[in-house]
Amino acid sequence: MANDAGTKQDQPSDQEGKGTPAKEELQTQEAAQATGEQQAAVAAEAPEPKETKRRKPAAKKAEGTAAATTDVDKDAAEAAVEGAEAPAKPAKKAASKQPEAAAAPKPAKRPAGQRVTVSAHAKYVRTSARKARLVTDHIKGKSVQEAQSILAFHPRSVAEDWRKLLNSAIANAEHNHDLVSDDLRVLNATADEGPTLKRFRPRAMGRATRIRKRTSHLSITLTPKES
Repeated sequence: MANDAGTKQDQPSDQEGKGTPAKEELQTQEAAQATGEQQAAVAAEAPEPKETKRRKPAAKKAEGTAAATTDVDKDAAEAAVEGAEAPAKPAKKAASKQPEAAAAPKPAKRPAGQRVTVSAHAKYVRTSARKARLVTDHIKGKSVQEAQSILAFHPRSVAEDWRKLLNSAIANAEHNHDLVSDDLRVLNATADEGPTLKRFRPRAMGRATRIRKRTSHLSITLTPKES
């Protein structure tokens, strides 16, 4: 007996340290409940995700409905609108070497048998009409070349005014009527009286004599030789 007491060891049983089955089940339920409450609290604290709303393709639906209702092609309608909105571009002007001021319109055609006359005028020329008329008799009916030669060597000073007026008439004929100067002649030349300037000269015994400085208006008319 003594030997048996010294060698025998007490071994714990399988049920030692464990409760009853009902108690273990209750503890398991309590742990599961605590875990569920903890998860619910965490979920409550977390922010709720916002729902993203998807836009409905209303425009496409409306376009399809309108196109189906009116039987109009969408591409053709857009092309027509773009063509109407685009501003019309001005046509490019043809580049001309000469300036616009130099391009004068050509005169209208004259009926057959009508005499063409070109005139020029000079006003307030500082000479008397009587002296100017003495020169007109030499150039009336002469060609332009002959009249220019006569006026270039005429002894009277008013001949220079007549020569300038003749050159002006020639320029008018070439530029405005497309005539050639070699084919022109002097049809008429007139000198009319203009306003007279009054001046006074002192004379003896306190008297004064009137001085009249006369002016004249000159006119010259050219026409083609064949007319």
